[in-house]
Amino acid sequence: MEANPLKVYVAVKADFRSDGIMIPREITWTDGEKYEIDAVLDIRQAAALRAGGHGDRYTVCVRGRCSFLFFERSQQKIGNYIGRWFVERRR
Repeated sequence: MEANPLKVYVAVKADFRSDGIMIPREITWTDGEKYEIDAVLDIRQAAALRAGGHGDRYTVCVRGRCSFLFFERSQQKIGNYIGRWFVERRR
């Protein structure tokens, strides 16, 4: 499968609330730089319009700037691989 140049996969530290909701807390960019997420404003299922794909779209604010962070769920029903996080590459 060919990599999508419009998706940037990132490492994310997340918390799980007692009701099962996953809340991202920190993004580690591809160069290793870490960004604390100041606020999560919205969580919904939505398409990544520029990069393609569908998943959970988080509207997050980092250093006063808001953008989308996507969680792309795995199709596997068993195992430890549940999905991965990405952001849409800026043009």
